[in-house]
Amino acid sequence: MKSFQLEGVVREDFGKKAARELRKENMVPCNLYGVAKDAEGKPLAQAFSVKVDDLRKLIYTPHIYVVDLNIGGKVVNAILKEIQFHPVKDNILHIDFLQIEEEKPIVMDVPVQLQGLAAGVKAGGKLSQLARKLKVKALYNVIPEKLIVDVTELTAGKSIKVRDLDFEGLELVSPKEALVCAVKMTRASRSADEEAGK
Repeated sequence: MKSFQLEGVVREDFGKKAARELRKENMVPCNLYGVAKDAEGKPLAQAFSVKVDDLRKLIYTPHIYVVDLNIGGKVVNAILKEIQFHPVKDNILHIDFLQIEEEKPIVMDVPVQLQGLAAGVKAGGKLSQLARKLKVKALYNVIPEKLIVDVTELTAGKSIKVRDLDFEGLELVSPKEALVCAVKMTRASRSADEEAGK
């Protein structure tokens, strides 16, 4: 995975009013979860904020990143855990980051890239990609930038589901029956089938 440098400022004020003030200053309130735990073993959040402009290349991209997060001079490796957008304006309201531990697997959405010319497309069918990303669980340094799915053998009327896929070192967390891609029959492919059946 590629790395992304991000500067954070420690937040001292909390609550909705403080968050609104931050957003007026073109800042986004964030939390970092990870190693720190409270007395009951629940995760403790490190509150900080980042500039909206610094986030654009991290969020509005098809790529996934390990974030080198510098909060008040302390640098940690993290991934994006959850982004909250405004329901109408679509601007970023809040972000949760998850600190990476080298020996602890993480769950991430990884982009799917289809590769090859499907047999069903050659026969006149149409290839549809139904999953743009899949959830995987693995050590962060094993997670690839994208999952390559070979569609060469896929015939018309057939599909590839999550359960059909296997990637070394990765556990697929997405539902097993979820469709990744399919070749749909078209008039041309039906005609070809009928001709072949004669």
